[in-house]
Amino acid sequence: MIPFKNFSACTSMIVGKNASIDGSIMIARNEDSKSSWPKNYVIHPRKEFTSEQIFKSPDNGFQINLPKTRFKYSGTPEWTDKFGVFEENGINEYGVAMSATESTYSNDLVLGADPLVKNGIGEEAMITIVLPYVKTARQAIQRLGDIIEYYGTDESNGILFADKNEAWYMETGGGHNWVAVRIPDDDYVVIANQSAIEEVDFSDPNNFMWSRNIQNFVETNNLNPDKTGKTFNFRHIFAS
Repeated sequence: MIPFKNFSACTSMIVGKNASIDGSIMIARNEDSKSSWPKNYVIHPRKEFTSEQIFKSPDNGFQINLPKTRFKYSGTPEWTDKFGVFEENGINEYGVAMSATESTYSNDLVLGADPLVKNGIGEEAMITIVLPYVKTARQAIQRLGDIIEYYGTDESNGILFADKNEAWYMETGGGHNWVAVRIPDDDYVVIANQSAIEEVDFSDPNNFMWSRNIQNFVETNNLNPDKTGKTFNFRHIFAS
C-alpha cells in the first residue's frame, strides 16, 4: 500500500498579455481553506462619503482612515467576518484587479531585525483598503506598500495586481519591507507558498518597485548572503 498525504496550499498564476491567446492579462489564485467554507460575491457601488471613513479589522484591530471617495469594486468576502473581512480578490471600476494573498514566510534573521506587527495590516484587509482607492496596478502596489511601511504587517504575503496594461507580483518581508516585479508581457508565472522574487534591479523602476528603506535595512543588518553586494536576491535575503 502506497502512503499518501493530503496537501492544502494556495497557488497563484499570472499571465502576461502576449502569453494569452486573446491578449488578456490574467491573475488567478486558489484558496487553501475548508471545502465547506462559503464565500459571497459582492459588488460595492461607488460612493461619496461626507467624511473620512475608518476601517477597523475585526481580526487584529488594525485601523486606518480611508478616503472620502470609494470606487466601485467587487469582492468575495467570507460568510463570516469573525476572522476578518477576507474580500480576497476583485476588480474595480478602473479595471484594476487584485488578489490577496499567497502566503510566504520570512526567515528568523529578518524577523529579528524587523518583527511582524501584531496589529499591522493582514491579508484579510488588503482588498478592502486598497482596491477601491486606486486607478492603476502601480498605484495599488504603492498604496499597499506605503501602508505596510507605516503601519507594518502581521504576516508575510505575496499579492497579485493587474490592469489593462500590466501585471505585477508583490511580496512582503518582515514587518515593513516589500518588493514588486512586473511580469513581462510574453511570460506567465506560477507561484506556490514561498517567496518567489529573486534579483531586484534598483536601477529599473519601470519593472521593479520596492520599500523606501529596504536597501539600507539589509545593509545595516548584514542580511545579504552575497557579501560582494553585487546582487540583491529578495528570496535569498528574506525568505525562510
